[in-house]
Amino acid sequence: MRRSRRLMLPLYLLLGACMPATPTDTAATRAAAVDGTSGLPPMKSFAAPRPQAPVASNQDVARDFLDLAFTLESGRPLQSFTRFDTPITVRVTGAPPSSLAPDLRRLLHRLRTEAGIDIALSGDPQANITVQAVSRADIRAALPQAACFVVPNVSSLAEYRSKRRSRSVSWSTLKQREQLAIFLPNDASPQEVRDCLHEELAQAIGPLNDLYRLPDSVFNDDNVHTVLTGYDMMILRVYYDPALRTGMTRRQVADRLPAILARVNPRGQGIVPQRLAKTPRVWIDAVQTALGPGANPAQRRTAAIEALQVASAMGWTDHRRAFSHYAMGRLLQATDPQAAQDQFVLAQRYFGRRPDTALHRAYVASQLGAYAIASGNSEHALALIGPHLDTAARHENAALLATLLMLRAEALELSGRVAEGRSVRVDSLGWARYGFGSDWAVRAKLREIGSLNPARQGQGTL
Repeated sequence: MRRSRRLMLPLYLLLGACMPATPTDTAATRAAAVDGTSGLPPMKSFAAPRPQAPVASNQDVARDFLDLAFTLESGRPLQSFTRFDTPITVRVTGAPPSSLAPDLRRLLHRLRTEAGIDIALSGDPQANITVQAVSRADIRAALPQAACFVVPNVSSLAEYRSKRRSRSVSWSTLKQREQLAIFLPNDASPQEVRDCLHEELAQAIGPLNDLYRLPDSVFNDDNVHTVLTGYDMMILRVYYDPALRTGMTRRQVADRLPAILARVNPRGQGIVPQRLAKTPRVWIDAVQTALGPGANPAQRRTAAIEALQVASAMGWTDHRRAFSHYAMGRLLQATDPQAAQDQFVLAQRYFGRRPDTALHRAYVASQLGAYAIASGNSEHALALIGPHLDTAARHENAALLATLLMLRAEALELSGRVAEGRSVRVDSLGWARYGFGSDWAVRAKLREIGSLNPARQGQGTL
């Protein structure tokens, strides 16, 4: 099993430590004016999916597929290929939040239409995959570092507890996939539940590994992509191609991949391979220490410096070098805002203009936009934020979209376009309810972003 990326690298806590909240901020007062006595505006949800077709060489995809399918996250190799070799049935148990059913139906529809997988909801107690919705406390009691996880050969959390020390729940000894359970939190934000669903269901039916070298995939522990991408659907389509079957060795799968990929991704035949270097364990460990749970500030800072040193020594100029700068910027925000901004600028430079790093650039833009607002430069903030609103929407990241809209609202008000700013802020709230969940979390985000605006210092009280 793997630890959930939801806790490991919490990137969508977007502006934390960017600027201190102040008791003179009036964002909470403005929010109250919007929601009246009946709560915030209704939660918004995304319409038709808009995945982008992958732009990748089939030589690179073949290499990625083999590393994803035949290695565990720990680096331990797997001897044989496993998948479901019959139609897959999925059932839901526990106490699911209201958002889970529509998000699950939407995901299953995408898996059928985009990846060609025969998968459907079922009420059968013997369903292949059980999605059990339980409390975060129950999940932490079973696996302290996880926000959600998937386990083979069980159908409930109670059954997992009774078998947790046995080989039957070990991915490394799994010979075929017949029954698995996914444990999701029922007391998290709708987006967190959905993100867990995408990641854990993708692992339940497909690859067991994650690769930092993949810029456009949920099979990456950097936590940037949380909804299955066009690249991921291609990987899953290959995973369930009729030419493959459970029990194959790495060599047998490798021999069949060129013909499979020529059918599944014909445009990849003519793309020059990037052949990105493998990601060394020392960099992975440094990033996870810098941004994950359990380390103190000094340890995080040391780890972030090490990650940058490794990235530089490896000669990287790809998204991993950019992510190293992003991590350093996050850690410098509270102590040295100018140095943090410099790191974000470097991150944006290394992310470049590739389509597969668009979402990464949107995250960085939220940070740079916040600094521009805090500096009183509303026009620069609007220029930074505007191009990334559609990116956040296209990748169905409501938390990021709400944050960008709230930043845009502050920048508009700072520039004197008060009515337009208020309208944009109201628009942000429905997305914030999906992205951040509870009303108090939405208002906390409003307060945090409202505190950036220098024109509002000294106004009102909470």
